[in-house]
Amino acid sequence: MTTFTDPKEAYPDIREGVRALCAGFPPEYHRKVDEARAYPEEFVDALTKEGWMAALIPEDYGGSGLGLAEASVIMEEINRAGGNSGACHGQMYNMNTLIRHGSEEQRRTYLPKIAAGELRLQSMAVTEPTTGTDTTNLKTTAVRKGDRYVVNGQKVWISRVQHSDLMILLARTTPVDQVRKRSQGLSIFLVDVHEAVKKGMEVRPILNMVNHETNELFFDDLEIPTENMIGEEGHGFKYILTGLNAERTLIAAECIGDGYWFTDKIVEYAKERTVFGRPIGQNQGVQFPIAEAYVEVEAANLMRWQACRRFDAGLDCGAEANMAKYLAAKASWEAANACLQFHGGFGFACDYDVERKFRETRLYQVAPISTNLILSYVAEHILGLPRSY
Repeated sequence: MTTFTDPKEAYPDIREGVRALCAGFPPEYHRKVDEARAYPEEFVDALTKEGWMAALIPEDYGGSGLGLAEASVIMEEINRAGGNSGACHGQMYNMNTLIRHGSEEQRRTYLPKIAAGELRLQSMAVTEPTTGTDTTNLKTTAVRKGDRYVVNGQKVWISRVQHSDLMILLARTTPVDQVRKRSQGLSIFLVDVHEAVKKGMEVRPILNMVNHETNELFFDDLEIPTENMIGEEGHGFKYILTGLNAERTLIAAECIGDGYWFTDKIVEYAKERTVFGRPIGQNQGVQFPIAEAYVEVEAANLMRWQACRRFDAGLDCGAEANMAKYLAAKASWEAANACLQFHGGFGFACDYDVERKFRETRLYQVAPISTNLILSYVAEHILGLPRSY
C-alpha cells in the first residue's frame, strides 16, 4: 500500500524550526523594517546562525547538504510567517551555480565561509536596461587581458548588492557576431563586491514601491581575475539557467507561503467581522473569492513539488520551474486581492500588515520573469508553437 504525505506537512522538522525562529521576529519587526526601508539584518543573521541559509551547501563544505525541496520549504515558511524571503533568497538560488559549476578550488575557498556566515552570496547581475529578459542579447562585455578580464557595461534591478560580499556576474566574452548561437559566448564570474566598488563598479540604489533593496550597476574597466570565472568561458548561459530555474522554483514557494498567509488572515477576519448582524464570511460573495484563491494556491503547490523533484534529480526542470512560478504568483496575487478587499479600509492600515504583504507579493507578477514571458516559454518550448519574439 502506497503511503501519502500531504505536501503541506512535508519536512515537519524544517517547518517547525523555521517557524520557531520566525516567532522571534513578529509582525512588528517586519513592519518597522519596511517603514524604515531598511534591511532585516538581525533576521538574516539569525537564519544564517541556525544554518538555514546553508541548506543547499554540501556537508563537505560546512552546509546541510539538502535539496531544493527543503530550501523551498524554508522560503515558504518565512513568507507564511509574515516575513519576506526576498531579503535572503538570493543566497539560496545563487548557490547552485557555484556548487554545480564552480571548480573544486572555488568551492573550497568560498562555500565554507558562506556556510559559516563569514561571506554572503546574495546577488546575481544578469538583467540590463536595454535587454531585460532578452538575456542572450546583453551588452556587458568582459575582455581578457592577460590574467584579468576587463568588464564594461551596465546592469539594472540587481538586488542585495549592498548586503552581499560576493556577486555572480554574466557578461559577454565573445562578440555576438562571432558565435553560432546567441546563447554562446557568455561567461559567469564571481565578483568580490567590496573590491569591485573600489575599482570600477558603481552602485546606484533604485527606490521602489517594495522595501526591496535593488540597484543599477555601472562597470568602467572593472578588472576580474581569470580564476574568478565559473566553469568554462563561453558556457555561462547554460550555467546561469541552473540558478534561474532554482530561483523560479523558490519564488513559487515564497508565493505559496504568501498565499497561505493571505487566506489564513482573511478567513480569520471574515469569521470575526460582523456587519448587518452576521459575519461577512457567511456571504458567498466573500467566501467564493477566498475559496478560489485557496484552490489555486493548492494547485500551484503541486507544481512546485514537481519542479523541486526534477531539479534535485538533476533533470531538466525549465518547464516545471516556469509553470510553478506562474501558478504560484497568480495564486498569491488573487489571495492578496481577496484579503485586501474583504478587510475593507483596515486592509490599507499598516498595522494589519495586509498592505505590506500585498505590495511584496505583487512583485512576482513581474519578476524574476514576467507572466507573459512564461506563457511565451510554454507556447514555444512545450507546445511547439512558433517563437513570438
